[in-house]
Amino acid sequence: MNDQTLLITGAKQMGVDLNDAQVSALLAYLALIIKWNKTYNLSAIRNMEDGIKKHLLDSLSVVAYIKSGPLLDVGAGAGLPGIVISIMKPELYVTVLDTVGKKCRFMQFAKTQLQLKNLTVVNERVENYQPDACFGQITSRAFAEVDKTLKLTQHLLCDNGQYLLMKGDHFADEALANYQVTAHQVSVPYVSDKRYFLEIQPN
Repeated sequence: MNDQTLLITGAKQMGVDLNDAQVSALLAYLALIIKWNKTYNLSAIRNMEDGIKKHLLDSLSVVAYIKSGPLLDVGAGAGLPGIVISIMKPELYVTVLDTVGKKCRFMQFAKTQLQLKNLTVVNERVENYQPDACFGQITSRAFAEVDKTLKLTQHLLCDNGQYLLMKGDHFADEALANYQVTAHQVSVPYVSDKRYFLEIQPN
């Protein structure tokens, strides 16, 4: 199966229909990660096939839950899932934040290469970040434990906003008083480990 077919077929299994422009942008983005990886060590993934399964499809699994309203991706790393969301939802204002300079330089480069006009890259510690406006949605894929993520970002979430956090199956051990949590088990094609997606709203 070639890269394009693998991506389109996997996405379709999750109910995500990709158009030609999205397929080409997502594969171009992944190719950039793999190219920069040689120098910057952005990710453990070293080839397109693994990247499609473990980065692109994993990030696409959250797209159905994204609502309107500015979105912040905390601890974005190479831009997962923030840049994937930005490609899929060009009308949505997406901010990707990371403390590591080289990762932010990569995301800025990807933004320019892919002409993502709806994307803003911020190189800052999340607890020090003071944007002009709050975010309706905050997402993260591999940032920190759930309670730590909530604590560090509560000043950034709008009053009626929600968290959209990607987690493995160990999240159930984490105590989340004062929050309403809806857990969705997500089946990512070609990925065997259990994945969950948590929608969290302050009570």
